[in-house]
This record gives sequence, structure tokens and C-alpha cells, in this order.
Amino acid sequence: MRLGEQIDLGYCTNIHRGETWEETFKGLSEYVNEVRRRVCPDAPYGIGLRLSDQAARTLDEDPEAFASFKAWLRETNSYVFTINGFPFGTFHGSRVKDQVYAPDWATPERLEYTERLFRIGAEMSPEHSSFSVSTLPGSFKGFFEGLSGADIAGKEEAIFDNFIQIGESIESLRKCFPERDFHLGVEPEPLGWFENTPETVAFFDRLIERCTPDQAAAVRQNIGVNYDTCHLALEYEDAAHNFALYREKGIRISKIHLSSALTLKPTDENLQKVKEFQDEVYLHQVMVGAGGALQRSFKDLPPALEWGESAEPEERGEEWRVHFHVPLHAEFTSGLGDTRFHLEAVLEELAKSPDLCQHFEMETYTWEVMPAELHERDVVDQLEAEYAWTLDAFDRVGITRAV
Repeated sequence: MRLGEQIDLGYCTNIHRGETWEETFKGLSEYVNEVRRRVCPDAPYGIGLRLSDQAARTLDEDPEAFASFKAWLRETNSYVFTINGFPFGTFHGSRVKDQVYAPDWATPERLEYTERLFRIGAEMSPEHSSFSVSTLPGSFKGFFEGLSGADIAGKEEAIFDNFIQIGESIESLRKCFPERDFHLGVEPEPLGWFENTPETVAFFDRLIERCTPDQAAAVRQNIGVNYDTCHLALEYEDAAHNFALYREKGIRISKIHLSSALTLKPTDENLQKVKEFQDEVYLHQVMVGAGGALQRSFKDLPPALEWGESAEPEERGEEWRVHFHVPLHAEFTSGLGDTRFHLEAVLEELAKSPDLCQHFEMETYTWEVMPAELHERDVVDQLEAEYAWTLDAFDRVGITRAV
């Protein structure tokens, strides 16, 4: 949906199962359309689409399937303004963990997949519009472990080369569709190849250093940051400082993920409660802080809990922030909390600078693995409640739904 004059808001459909196009479209028909009827029945409805590589290949190679989807968009008064291109393959129902980063940007498969997503977006996004794709932060730090110095250098060079190529590919699309604004957003995430704002800025500096002047112009125009409010809260970062730094460096904000992480004070009681958030599907990185700053990190909840239960209470830090996307409207009464404060700080920055970003996407993909206390509603009810909370949050900073 459209907020104010230029902001597009939607929820990411990675909350629903769907690896094949048939499964993906079933989720769109059954869930997305029902959410649309409830929250935006009388105006164009913006969709944040998740397409696996398999589903994207179908749309790219089957004109009949693609034509049918575009007809469905017209019939439901819907439009796709962004695609989540971070998870390449299976994302629900089986072990994902660090394989969500595979294939990474050192591979031709990741480049080809992302180019495919932009081709699809160019054919279905509205004219005179902005269209974005979000992607992983190059790779995962763990994928570099055990590599020789030469292999690390080679992997990094391949990542930079592929990002330069996608910048040029997007530039070619711009020439074919001059009325569109296409852009890729790289998404810093805890333990990603670049996981916080300083590392992200360093990545762009290194990328630009490798570019010719024309390539540098394409990168600056076509590649920016997908700012996930859960991820940057996990890193104990300050939203105002981050956006000031990105402006100073000339790095665009491609998209903002509206999401919230789990927090707790690491008491014995809370360490027992947070065990309910362990699962065998996703990584739940744990960031331990004290004095408002990051002290140490763990790849997942189990090793963090093992360490915490063996450590003395004074050694555990003051706060744990856990990479588990919790509903934006969730209210905790059991000693656990969330990081909505970072999301709200981002919206305050938007109120000061309305040109900060155009694309906003709610992303609470952990629906299937949530503990029972957060899983009491039907998924459509859950999404309707997230829209209600989010629209109220936008309204509080003076940005209301367009009429």
C-alpha cells in the first residue's frame, strides 16, 4: 500500500511456505489476498514477494505462468514493488541455518538468480515506479573459516566482481525501462560477511575502489543497503548515526525491513524461558551486550545457552539480543522483550527526512517456529495485527496512508 506521497509498505511473503511457483502462488492466493481484503481493500496493495530460485525460473521461462500471475495482480489491484532475494532455496520446514547464505556472491548462481529477479521485476512492476531486490551481505563469515590466504582473497575478488556485474546489469535494465528506478539492497546481518554499519561502509569503499568510473556510477546508483531494524538492533547500533553515515558516504537506502528481535536479561529464569525459541530450521545469532555495546556473539542459541549456563551471572553481560524475528505487535510479560525501539527510531529519522527510503517491508518469517504464546492466532490474523501496529507507528511520526 502507499503511505504519504511515495512510501510503499508491504509484508514479506517469506512467512509462507513456497519453493515451487505453484506453492508460491497458492500462498499468494490463499493468504496474501485475504490480508489485502482486510487491510487495503479499496486501494492498490503492495506485495513484498519472496521467490526461490526454482519459482523464479518458472516465471522467467514460462510465459503462460507469468502472464497468469500478472493477470492476477491486475484482478486483485495488487503490485509487486520488492522481492526478497536473500534465501535462494528451501526456507521452511527443513534445516536452513547458515545455508541461507548459499550460494553466496562468490558464485555465478547467486549472480544469475539476482539478475533473474530483476528481469521478472522489470516485466511486472508498475510504470514510473521503484523496484528493489534485497540480498545477503556477500557471504557468511563462517564460509571463510579454514581457507588459505590465497583462497580468501580469491573468494573476496569473486564477490566484488559479481557485485560490479549486477550493478552493470541493473544499469542495462534502466536503459530499457527509463521510467523505472531499479536497485539492489545488501542486507547486513549478524555474522554475515559484513554485519554492521562500519563493515557495510567498508564493503562499499572496497567495492568502489575496484570499479572503473562508469562501474562506480552504476554501483552508487543501483546498489544500496537493505536496512533490517532487527539486525542493526542486534548489533547495538544507533539509527540516527547510521543514516547520517550512509548519507555522508553517498550510499542509498534501498529498502527498510521492519522487524524486531528478542531481548532478555540473562538471569537463570530467562535463560530457561528463551530455550523455547530454539529450533532446527533457522540461525538465531545471540549478541551479548553490556553498557549498551556489543561484547561477544554466538552463532546460534544452543552454544550461547551452554556458555551462559556455565558462566557466573556477572560474566553473562547485561543484555542478550537474539536473532529471532518476533511479531511487531507482540507484548511480552514473562521477562523477555524486543527491539521495537530501534524500528521506532528509524521511523523518527524518516519523519525528519522523508526521502530516506521508499520501500518498507514487514518481515516476521519465523511464524512456523514461534513458541505457543506467540502462535495463538491464524497467520492472517497475525499479519493483520502487524499492519495495524505498523500503520499506527507510521501515523505517530506523521506519515499516514494515502487516500
